Amino acid sequence: MTIKRPYNFAPGPAALPEPVLEKASQEMLSWRGSGMSVMEMTHRGPLFADIHDRAIADLKSLLGLGSDHEVLFMQGGATAQNAIVPMNLLAQNVKADYVHTGHWSAKSIAEAKKYGDVHVVASAEAEQSDAASFGYVPPVEQWQPRADAAYLHICGNETIGGVEYHQWPDMNSLGLGSLPLVVDMSSHILSRPMNFDSLALAYGGAQKNIGPSGLTFVILKRSLIEEHAPKALPICPSVFDYRKVLENNSLLNTPSTFAIYIAGLVFEWLKDQGGVEAMGQVNATKAGLVYDLIDQSSFYSSRVRKANRSFMNIPFFLPDDRLYEPFLKGAQAEGLLNLKGHKAVGGLRASLYNAMPLEGVEALVAYMRRFEKEQG
Repeated sequence: MTIKRPYNFAPGPAALPEPVLEKASQEMLSWRGSGMSVMEMTHRGPLFADIHDRAIADLKSLLGLGSDHEVLFMQGGATAQNAIVPMNLLAQNVKADYVHTGHWSAKSIAEAKKYGDVHVVASAEAEQSDAASFGYVPPVEQWQPRADAAYLHICGNETIGGVEYHQWPDMNSLGLGSLPLVVDMSSHILSRPMNFDSLALAYGGAQKNIGPSGLTFVILKRSLIEEHAPKALPICPSVFDYRKVLENNSLLNTPSTFAIYIAGLVFEWLKDQGGVEAMGQVNATKAGLVYDLIDQSSFYSSRVRKANRSFMNIPFFLPDDRLYEPFLKGAQAEGLLNLKGHKAVGGLRASLYNAMPLEGVEALVAYMRRFEKEQG
């Protein structure tokens, strides 16, 4: 008997596609008749090698990566990459430029300052304390990058603030055609078609659109570590050195074997759905349902400019702080889980990752309408 599961709007670790969970449960005790769970396999053996190599190949295919891009599977999440990126890219040039669009940008900037000369080329932080901060991406024409920096870093989607880049900055328009662009892509990877040709490096934790926590993906151009940054800082641990990880096919040390296995199942599921192009259309529809309700309402509000609204993470607010508790209690009774906003910004937040079905968003919107009618 199929059990009806609630709709999980958690920002991460997030919901996984039900077919993936079902297949993993079927293979839990014996993967393809091997008599072993994936969690029991040696990462050096042929069985896991098949799982690992297929996952990397499928991710490359889904993203449309060319032969010059490589995929690394690492550990430590995006938070570790905040240190790993500068440790790998600042050995020859200590200058790093960052755009500040919110909570995760701030974390990246603070960590990078430990390893180099960090310059904030633009910030969405409000100058007045009573003004709303971080509700947009600063227009590229206002950026003040340094032509001699080692790289320019952006957070592609601010999970907490709900701010997303819907197109990458044009480095040529900034007069920085050869400057490597680095993107924290944790919360919108695989959500829609993206052009990786202009990206030197992208990274993120897997626990939003790829799989369980514990796995980190890194997508980089070989030219980045062969030409722009041919060696890492001496203090960089071997397991965090991109060159060493690449030379060892992400098997320098024991990888997150089960997380890679689940990621591979997610990639297979995504291919069955029609790939990132199909997911992009579905995700635009899902986000549109929520934003349309917010925009048509005098009860709900958004603090993000329309042009920069995230399709993955939608923060929204009620007119009275006393309404949040009954909203969340009623939502849970309806099977709509994890809608509380992050403590840094408050309010409510619906995360609409790939695994969230359209029906779940429709159920959320219906509940929001009823709550507004009852409380508005």
